[in-house]
Amino acid sequence: MPAIPDSLGQGLGFRDDGWFLWLAAISPATFQLPFPRWIAIAEGADKRERAQAGRRARWLTGLAGPSNNEAMGRQVFDQIVIGAGGMGSAAIYELARRGQRVLGLEQFGIPHELGSSAGATRIFRFAYFEHPSYVPLMRLSFARWQALQRDFGETLLTVTGGLDIGLPSGRVVSGAKAACRAHGLTHEVLRASEVERRHPAWRLPPEFEAVYQPEAGFLPADRAILAHVTLARKLGADVRENEPVLGWKATSDRVEVETEAGRYEAGSLVLAAGAWTSKLLGRFETLAIPQRQVVGWFETAGRQFAPESFPVFILDCPERGNFYGIPEQADEGFKVGKFRHRRENVDPDSIDRRITPADKAVLTWLGRYLSSPMGPPVGFKTCMFVNSPDEHFIVDALPEHRNVVVAAGFSGHGYKFCSGIGEVLADLSMHGATAHDTHLFRLSRPALTSGMASAD
Repeated sequence: MPAIPDSLGQGLGFRDDGWFLWLAAISPATFQLPFPRWIAIAEGADKRERAQAGRRARWLTGLAGPSNNEAMGRQVFDQIVIGAGGMGSAAIYELARRGQRVLGLEQFGIPHELGSSAGATRIFRFAYFEHPSYVPLMRLSFARWQALQRDFGETLLTVTGGLDIGLPSGRVVSGAKAACRAHGLTHEVLRASEVERRHPAWRLPPEFEAVYQPEAGFLPADRAILAHVTLARKLGADVRENEPVLGWKATSDRVEVETEAGRYEAGSLVLAAGAWTSKLLGRFETLAIPQRQVVGWFETAGRQFAPESFPVFILDCPERGNFYGIPEQADEGFKVGKFRHRRENVDPDSIDRRITPADKAVLTWLGRYLSSPMGPPVGFKTCMFVNSPDEHFIVDALPEHRNVVVAAGFSGHGYKFCSGIGEVLADLSMHGATAHDTHLFRLSRPALTSGMASAD
């Protein structure tokens, strides 16, 4: 293997005004650690990943010589969006709806099962225990979901009501009550016995309470992404699949993006790369941390887990943390997950997607709160949360490049907001500001500035 020159980091221009490449750690000392993986991915990786890794490694080190794209004329757009998952697809659609010439770049197919938007269904809820500031954003997102399903011609929202369950003093129940009171949400506070009477699938400790909010429900993640992309393409957006980004560069008023297929230029850039954010923007290594997540679907007996009998739920379990679930769908059974699962931080390119007995044990713990034993598993899926230090979102322009907007760190509770976040991203990318309240999501908040300082 050729030696890596000591001047590599400086020569590639890894400054705020230079190229930000796929590899986050670029100093010679840190470069040596991941470099072999770029040449030959660990055993078990597929041929496509090895080929892409080799091309990226040669591009970084100059071993491949001048880029074939250097001789190609840049294609010019108003906006470029990197990532066409939940958030990116919504941003692409909203920008196209506003008449912008948009390029969307997705490294995989659309939709795909490799990131944070994998799987069939996601909860939406209004009684937001995490912070009352999310409620107006949920109202915006719900209205945008309604408009999307109308324009796409397919029902996307299923309203079941929602239960936030736990001890009255716990974060979930007390936070849900606070959000309902702050925003005048219709809700009921139920004793454990009343929850069991209305929803026989539950058997709760007598000291538990639940906040019932009737507007909650679920939506299909993959179909919603497809709806955003389909409508965006009809409006003229150029959305390209299986086109990984090699690097990007920003100047005072322009951005340039290079992929394996070409070079592109635009006035603004939206980075919505999910678990791959820090590989495009190194400082986010401590701000948007991918974590392995496993969800499961389980068989049920009778109709107690049907949507009309079993609302979507968040369960604050004092022994094990917060579980969430969605009623049974067709032959899928009912869906169960646990926030932070086994707390395994991962590299998105080498995550272990195999399901282990420990994964199953995490999910079946929920059975202690059900009236009958959990049925056999129908299936499991491995995906990723991308967690910020305080588990609030990051939706903001970079301070040194106001024409580069980042959407990251959605911490396992972001999908329900995709349609609304798409509008916010379009505002920020086009105008540098939004009328929507995003103070909780700013890069300048203390929980993030300490992490950025330690990473720089």
